Amino acid sequence: MIRCRRVRVLAYVYPGWHPIPERDEAFYPGFTEWDLVERSAPRFEGHVQPRVPLWGRYDDRDPVAVQRRVELCRDHGVDGLVYGFFWCRGKRVFQDALDRGFLGCELGQRFPFAVMWANRMPRRVLPVRRTDTPVIEADRLVPSDVDDFVALVRYLAERYFVRDNYVRVDGRAYLSIFDSTFFVKELGVEGARAAIAAARAMLASAGLPPLHLAAIEPNADVAPRVRDLGFDSVTNYVLLPDWKGAFLQDYAERVAIRVAEWPQLAARAGLPYHPAVCPGWDASPRGADFRETGETRPEKYPWWPVVTGEHPDHFRAFVAHAVAHARGSGLADDAQLVFVASLNEWSEGHYLEPDTRFGLGWIEAVRDGRR
Repeated sequence: MIRCRRVRVLAYVYPGWHPIPERDEAFYPGFTEWDLVERSAPRFEGHVQPRVPLWGRYDDRDPVAVQRRVELCRDHGVDGLVYGFFWCRGKRVFQDALDRGFLGCELGQRFPFAVMWANRMPRRVLPVRRTDTPVIEADRLVPSDVDDFVALVRYLAERYFVRDNYVRVDGRAYLSIFDSTFFVKELGVEGARAAIAAARAMLASAGLPPLHLAAIEPNADVAPRVRDLGFDSVTNYVLLPDWKGAFLQDYAERVAIRVAEWPQLAARAGLPYHPAVCPGWDASPRGADFRETGETRPEKYPWWPVVTGEHPDHFRAFVAHAVAHARGSGLADDAQLVFVASLNEWSEGHYLEPDTRFGLGWIEAVRDGRR
């Protein structure tokens, strides 16, 4: 059982850095988003693109490559990793990053980890080209119901929760839902409450570890309900840009705004809020460049917005604010959590892994910011 007498900093992991059959079919054999990251070009004066790894592209199924990154985390104040877990009624994608890469490396047997249910399917069009479709296409939404949610939690419990290095909060296995708003709206209030209760009952009857369930970014309608539905805490994945704000947004200004919002997010949900920080935001690699065709830049993801002025010094301050918030929360020691988005979301411009611009600056900011 993982026990800790201090704030724990956990970094999200995007497990999409290896080919999968679904993307081979949608794009071309061997496609990964490294192709987008490396080809990304500046879109305006002063735009920092491409942003590429100092250590080069890697396959996240490779235990050797993953071990190097887990060691980096261990040595720089990251206490655990939260892997995105793609599940749609029993179908998994990107699973090899966790099962072969992380759990296949020597340190992955001991280093703390948890999972976040990424209740989406991967994009089928990259770079995104069409401007007349919703940001989240209907065929990417993951349907669920009571039985499916119970099956998901049982699968996770039997495969991961039982491991000694799985992250626990107050003795309960940590699981978060990426789009908690969609989960509640799709199942309905009564359905979501029933699903969470049934999953907890299943774990107890099977002698499996109990559950700490976190709602990621519940919207204004859902947030006041999450406590009654059976969630234990709230947090975010990326909490930095104003998604409907200006095209260019200053990093330091956004940090100040987000830090001020953390108490409000807790109050609105009536649950503990675990602060979420990120080193930047720029999803330009995922969007087609419209300059050659003269088309208007769409005012939505992935073209809009872009956060500018990011720097490890600013990120260090963001981390320090988050750690102070967690320490002052009044929560038990092992419930004081800070989340970082992310270790490796290169195609959205938020990562801790070394880059060619600042070297180890981003992850050193975690180490220094938590002191």
